[in-house]
Amino acid sequence: MKTRLFAALLVLCAVSLGAQAPATAPGALAHPTEFGFSYSLPTDWDVKDMGPAVPLLHQQLEKRADSEGEKKATNCVQIPLLATHGTPRSVIEVVTLAYDCFGQQFADTDLPAFAVGVAGGLTKTFTIDGPIYGAYTLGAHSVWIERATGTSIAHPELKSTLETVCTLLSKAAVCWMAIVSDDSALQVFEHGSVTFTGEAPVALVSAEAFNKKP
Repeated sequence: MKTRLFAALLVLCAVSLGAQAPATAPGALAHPTEFGFSYSLPTDWDVKDMGPAVPLLHQQLEKRADSEGEKKATNCVQIPLLATHGTPRSVIEVVTLAYDCFGQQFADTDLPAFAVGVAGGLTKTFTIDGPIYGAYTLGAHSVWIERATGTSIAHPELKSTLETVCTLLSKAAVCWMAIVSDDSALQVFEHGSVTFTGEAPVALVSAEAFNKKP
């Protein structure tokens, strides 16, 4: 059931990256969530309000679900942050799965399967090449990371760096996803400040992220 769940989550990620949503005025650096963390981006990134789009995404995914479990999972996924920058466009997205909605809390042993599922969803949009994986910690939280090169299936002339970072919190599973066109955008993603409740701010991606295998 979890394998199917992760595939469903991935579809939502891929669809949402192409969603058109009204832009809010960029300005606030820190973007808090209801799940006990915030994530900061520079003010020149265009932050999208995904609230109006999420119900439609849930509806589209529910039609593709093969089980009641999948339907429930898709209805529990939220996108608390989606931001874009530059031309060609770079995208940073945060995806969460709330445990109280889903009715199940993941254990640390579930992190690799959950993260691989989320990262794998990008194969619906990109041809993936040269993936590398790593593991590290942010404060008290174990983190899984993948970086790869992606070639757009719809526009093969477009290549991007893809990076997915996932961890498990007390209220939700969360992944940060980047589809970036240049190294400066990747640096923004990796150096974005994450603040967990009761912990000091830290950069999203550790300098030693790829030194230890997940």
